[in-house]
Amino acid sequence: MSEQRDAFVQKLKAKIDEWNAEIDRLNAKAEQVGAEAKMEYLQQVEEIKKHRDDALQKMEQLQEAGEGAWEDMKSGVEMAVDSMVQAAKSARERFK
Repeated sequence: MSEQRDAFVQKLKAKIDEWNAEIDRLNAKAEQVGAEAKMEYLQQVEEIKKHRDDALQKMEQLQEAGEGAWEDMKSGVEMAVDSMVQAAKSARERFK
């Protein structure tokens, strides 16, 4: 893999680790609230997980892509990351 692609993948892995920590925090909070609020937390967690899994899949495709193709795939990965960031931000704001 090229250095540029390696750096991009490492940055993405760090973001995914952050999202996993966010999921853990939301799951912990869900255990501390009433049944109705817990349902909302768990729905948000599932939304975040869906976006995280999409980003993971795109990252794996990116790692397997040839040198020329990875640049073309980069925008799709960035869109998946943006969706994940928005889902996590929404969850944080909703459950402050």
